Amino acid sequence: MLCQFAGEVIARGLGLPLPGPVIGLLILLAILVVRHGPDEDLRTTSTGLLRHLSLLFVPAGVGIVTQLDALERDWLPILVAILVSTALGLVVTGWLMQKLDRSG
Repeated sequence: MLCQFAGEVIARGLGLPLPGPVIGLLILLAILVVRHGPDEDLRTTSTGLLRHLSLLFVPAGVGIVTQLDALERDWLPILVAILVSTALGLVVTGWLMQKLDRSG
């Protein structure tokens, strides 16, 4: 959390176009490289979290399974909504990046 906080302070203080959490991750990476990896407590914690990471996908899977009848009934509007929203998101992101790039 301290690395993320430091990243936020750096990003806002210097007006960098990079998000604070990304800078915080770079700070954390630098610390881990200098220390030759995480200490045993961090290694134990991260291993435990990674071991159970798949549990985070259970609610989404259950949601899909409970709505299979709606998915079967309305598959075409759902498919169109997914494709249109994805394409629209890509177009808006590309347009915004071009606008931001021109102003920088």
